[in-house]
Amino acid sequence: MALIRCWLRDRGMSAFSAACLQMNASDDMAANIAAALRLAGEAAEAGADLILMPENVAMMIWGADAIRGWARPESEHPALRAFRDFARARQVWLHGGTLAVPSPFGKVFNRTYVIDPTGRIAAVYDKLHMFDVNLGGGGESYAESRVFEAGETPVAVDLPWGRLGLSVCYDLRFPYLYRALASAGCDFLAVPAAFTKVTGAAHWHILLRARAIETGCYVFAPAQTGVHANGRRTFGHALIVAPWGEVLADAGDAVGFVIAQVDPTVVDAARGKIPSLAHGRVLGDVTVMKTFG
Repeated sequence: MALIRCWLRDRGMSAFSAACLQMNASDDMAANIAAALRLAGEAAEAGADLILMPENVAMMIWGADAIRGWARPESEHPALRAFRDFARARQVWLHGGTLAVPSPFGKVFNRTYVIDPTGRIAAVYDKLHMFDVNLGGGGESYAESRVFEAGETPVAVDLPWGRLGLSVCYDLRFPYLYRALASAGCDFLAVPAAFTKVTGAAHWHILLRARAIETGCYVFAPAQTGVHANGRRTFGHALIVAPWGEVLADAGDAVGFVIAQVDPTVVDAARGKIPSLAHGRVLGDVTVMKTFG
């Protein structure tokens, strides 16, 4: 795995409040931006120091041509401009979910921006793993790699309270990414998502809790929920999970937000009890014992 890029700030260990938004984004970008800002404003009023938005926060649309058509360069993206203005006005840290940004190769990046309280872009991350699946049985199928350009580099960013590792949705199924982030000093993990209804019901809570337990990190998972364009259904249940695996907040299936107090010293406490990050080993090839034939 490539070296993790970090945007550095002084590390602190004070407690803070984190909020995860839960949205039902449509194929109307202006309406989605307005909805995200409304929820973020409510979270800020509730005392959130860090606000996290879900995947596809500005647009949930179906079809390769439509996705490419609505992608916007960073310098022109109305959502990014609005989110930077919001962070500056509210003096909060803002994780801007993901936005569709054109790549130089004819595809689209599914890109996260982390914005500091001055409105500066503190970190950028492109989703690493593409959701190419067939759920079978007449269920949904997806081929993100036909439209989206996969990122190549894990990314972490230092916040005033500790280090945040970045990921997006399907990344959740690749535990080596989160171990790498934790080994690079991350205390918190962001997993903005638009998990399908089917896979969410089966795996969402289990995987998020597992990533928290495996790494000893807090996990922040803002989410999409409900029915979207073309009848696509997402699971909801935006979560905040503590390092020992406890679910601190669960948004259920309604539009809104969840908020929780985050104590970075709990990270060290969890890792002190089970120091699995320190016990990891680099293994060679698997030995296969042939017992038949």
